[in-house]
Amino acid sequence: MIPVQEKPEPTDFESKVRAKGRNFLQQVTYPKNWDNREYWRNSLKDLYKAYNGVCAYSAQWIPETEGSPTVDHFIPKAFKPELAYEWSNFRLSCLKMNARKKDFQDVLDPFQIQYRWFTLKFPSLIIKPGLNLEPSIRSKVESTIQRLQLNKEETINSRFYWLMRYCENKFPFEFLQEVAPFIASELERQNLVDSIASIMSVS
Repeated sequence: MIPVQEKPEPTDFESKVRAKGRNFLQQVTYPKNWDNREYWRNSLKDLYKAYNGVCAYSAQWIPETEGSPTVDHFIPKAFKPELAYEWSNFRLSCLKMNARKKDFQDVLDPFQIQYRWFTLKFPSLIIKPGLNLEPSIRSKVESTIQRLQLNKEETINSRFYWLMRYCENKFPFEFLQEVAPFIASELERQNLVDSIASIMSVS
């Protein structure tokens, strides 16, 4: 994960999402069923565009159709329904990361984390907490890695896919920055932009 800068609320968000949601919550303060009231989905295209299609949790590009981008409520609506229709509580997330996060609240907010809290090891592509973190921060980083299963084999394989195509000169570094910004950021931080191919054993 890398820091994500919060983007401005769309100009029509009030009419498309908040107003409809507010009306619903005035009738049902603590909903148990949100069926047909998922007005946050009306903002998905805006959310996708605002964050360049990059998942806030995996820090990788989500194909708009087959990749299943979703609106994640960072603070779960089950705990604070009044935030269910607030742009500031939305995070663009791939379906898999959203499902792993669920209503748990032990995941760090991409809007609040800092660079180097999460580091990437090469060539294993395992994510580790950064060095010299305060114990409380380190614990939160570790819980985030565990909850989101950021080191699960299939998740590592996804990082491997993008990195190897860069190593094989399939696209320039600027493209890697767009589709896998965490990987690109770590290559820059570790001064590996030009030498990573040899580390990954690409001739």
